[in-house]
Amino acid sequence: MKKTWWKESVVYQIYPRSFQDSNGDGIGDIPGIISRLDYLQKLGVDVIWLSPVYESPNDDNGYDISNYQGIMNEFGTMADWDRLLEGLHSRGMKLIMDLVVNHTSDEHAWFLESRKSKDNAYRDYYIWRDGKDGKEPNNWASIFSGSAWKLDETTGQYYLHLFSLKQPDLNWENEKVRREVYDMMTWWLDKGIDGFRMDVINMISKVEGLPDAAGEDKYNDGGKYFMNGPRIHEFLQEMNREVMSKYDVMTVGETPGVSPDEASFFVSEDRGELNMVFQFELMDIDSGPGAKWNVIPWKLAGFKQIMSKWQYELEGKGWNSLFLNNHDQPRMVSRFGDDGKYRKESAKMLATLLHTLQGTPYIYQGEELGMTNVRFDTLEEYKDIETLNMFREYREAGRSEAQIMESIYYKGRDNARTPMQWDDSPNGGFTTGTPWLKMNPNYVHINAKESLEDPDSIFHYYRRLIELRKQHEVIVYGKYDLLLEENDSIYAYTRTLGEERLLIILNFFAEPVTFHLPDNVQYNGAEQLIGNYEWPAEANLRGLELRPYEAQVLKLK
Repeated sequence: MKKTWWKESVVYQIYPRSFQDSNGDGIGDIPGIISRLDYLQKLGVDVIWLSPVYESPNDDNGYDISNYQGIMNEFGTMADWDRLLEGLHSRGMKLIMDLVVNHTSDEHAWFLESRKSKDNAYRDYYIWRDGKDGKEPNNWASIFSGSAWKLDETTGQYYLHLFSLKQPDLNWENEKVRREVYDMMTWWLDKGIDGFRMDVINMISKVEGLPDAAGEDKYNDGGKYFMNGPRIHEFLQEMNREVMSKYDVMTVGETPGVSPDEASFFVSEDRGELNMVFQFELMDIDSGPGAKWNVIPWKLAGFKQIMSKWQYELEGKGWNSLFLNNHDQPRMVSRFGDDGKYRKESAKMLATLLHTLQGTPYIYQGEELGMTNVRFDTLEEYKDIETLNMFREYREAGRSEAQIMESIYYKGRDNARTPMQWDDSPNGGFTTGTPWLKMNPNYVHINAKESLEDPDSIFHYYRRLIELRKQHEVIVYGKYDLLLEENDSIYAYTRTLGEERLLIILNFFAEPVTFHLPDNVQYNGAEQLIGNYEWPAEANLRGLELRPYEAQVLKLK
């Protein structure tokens, strides 16, 4: 297996709007991020992934870009951005930017031209179609609910928007569009960035003819016609040839709906596409029929099965990305741990999992403090477009408000977007003004200041996990083997590289449980590398009592 810096790195995702405000307007900004670089250096992360900071009307919090080569006023200036890059590089950290090229904002200069007339030079930069029988060109549903098409009065045609009305899809079949994108990527790489996280990159190729989706609803999921489309690999190989291959940088593609088999095409080292992908199979583990908002209980057996499938099937073929939350997902300690009595123990346990599998770990801001989901009192306090659209749609369909609010408390994207909790002063040290999104009220006891002062904090545990990865190649490159597949409480596995063997034992629940190392795993003693409880001197791995949410990483002799 080829060794590279991005396999050995730990990535930290910053959601700029919620990280640190420097000027009292209630919105996080780039100077705010710069003021916290020493904190990130202390944590020990190698790469910062910056969610979009480009010019944008902010319909979808910056994922609707109106100028790819400008910085949003609320976040600062390009000079601030230059200072950020310099501050990261001088501390030995790298920066990857968000690349959002499935769609632009409807306020982007290209779209403003495109909608003027059918024969405008930019018309073909987007996907325009005539209606069918007085309706939309097809029955695809937007990912943010409703139709994926919008009628534009000027020319009487519809444009495709897989996301919000203000996010028209680019037409990747047009070579000029691809050239514009590659030129823009080159411009950023020449400024010195270290790679890209590519937003919904597997949606850029659509099936010719854009056929109707199966289903009885007015609008149906057309994913099979726009995810992993016919030319996706051709486009990514071209992008790699024209741009990425000329620099030593990392790429991670957001690819909803891929299987390990499909993922191996994206990340196989000899194909020249991407370094790794974000897949969301685990993120759907608690989604019932009707997708995300229909919450069902998850089971550890299913959790292990998904994790192990990706570990085994990409082994030797390509590289995994490892994450349990991000800006689109609920907080991991609330979802997969216990955000009450065992918040610290369960947050450390989940972190142990994340940092001891094969792949590059991604930490989402505040995760290292054990930040939790939030329960706002009223819908008015929520800001996320997906949440608000869903609420309206579900109310119209007759669901009770209380029922919908429970789904939002569990799954809503604003759970991850409440501002970073720096200390116990008003607004958690995030802003001197009114935060754009309300603080989680628990900031008074869950915050960075408290974490840095407590040697037993989640933050310091993360720091040690990150150090451990740098000291033991087996954690990065070792082979993964699942143990006790049928156990409903324990997730245990080994990592092996040459003579070195690690055993990771995780109790996923509050109930104590006994761990029995299978007889076919030989050992003459074990040394604790890290754990969220003291390691008992007389411990016997053939009958070890695990405490609530216990995590142990052991070096087997």
